[in-house]
Amino acid sequence: MTAGETIKKYLWIFIKYFSMVFFSFVALLPVVSCIITAFKTETEYQNTNVMTPPESWLNFDNFIDAFRRADMGRAFVNSAVVVVFVVIGSVLVGSMIAYVLNRFKFPGNGLIRSLFLFATLLPGIAMQISTYQLMYSIGFINHLYGYIILMMGTDVISIYIFIQFFENISVSLDESAYMDGASYFTIFFRILFPLLKPAIVTCMILKGVGVYNEYYSAQLYLVDKELKTVAISLYTFTGPLGSQYNLICAGVIISLVPALIIFIAFQKQIYSGLTAGAVKG
Repeated sequence: MTAGETIKKYLWIFIKYFSMVFFSFVALLPVVSCIITAFKTETEYQNTNVMTPPESWLNFDNFIDAFRRADMGRAFVNSAVVVVFVVIGSVLVGSMIAYVLNRFKFPGNGLIRSLFLFATLLPGIAMQISTYQLMYSIGFINHLYGYIILMMGTDVISIYIFIQFFENISVSLDESAYMDGASYFTIFFRILFPLLKPAIVTCMILKGVGVYNEYYSAQLYLVDKELKTVAISLYTFTGPLGSQYNLICAGVIISLVPALIIFIAFQKQIYSGLTAGAVKG
């Protein structure tokens, strides 16, 4: 190996690892600053920069105050109810629609797929006026069940994920079961649905994280304070006269705890689902 090739090799190694360290630093910097700010008192926050450590790391007053004043206990319950029902509904609806579109060939099949694709290209904010009018006319405003139904009906990505997985499952399974007298519902729920585990895990992660962090629609359709979700509760400490960022950061850390616990408890299933989904094609 010549000197030029050696220099080029080690230069590439340096660039690769430097970029990894740099972008990791950029990604972790907001998290670190949020943790530091969460432990500061109001006076400390106003008189120090965001990276200055707090005087005491054992001061949990901000966390207690944020949890109590933002009523985060109720917000966690509301968010849990919404996430559970939306994830279950999205998985069932998305997988069944994908099953019909993939296994049954009928006039308009391609048109329906194209319309789903077209729907993903439309910005959701541009359709909020008509959506709000529809939600208002059927009495879904300010009700958790209305918000749940709304969030279940906006998941086109899951349908395409399930369609992709169905294309990798042999049709002979359906035909064999049908010849044995199984109905389409039995074929779907007993034979095909268990094989969709990687796709189900992937869709649950994408949909669950999106719904848990969703703010705009929750703020628009859940007006009652008793119906607020975790994302809405964090805005308790903002106002026209300023924002209490030390309490906001404490609330953010509290809101991360359930997701962190779920990830640690089910990380094996999450990793297996994502990696299995990555090799499907």
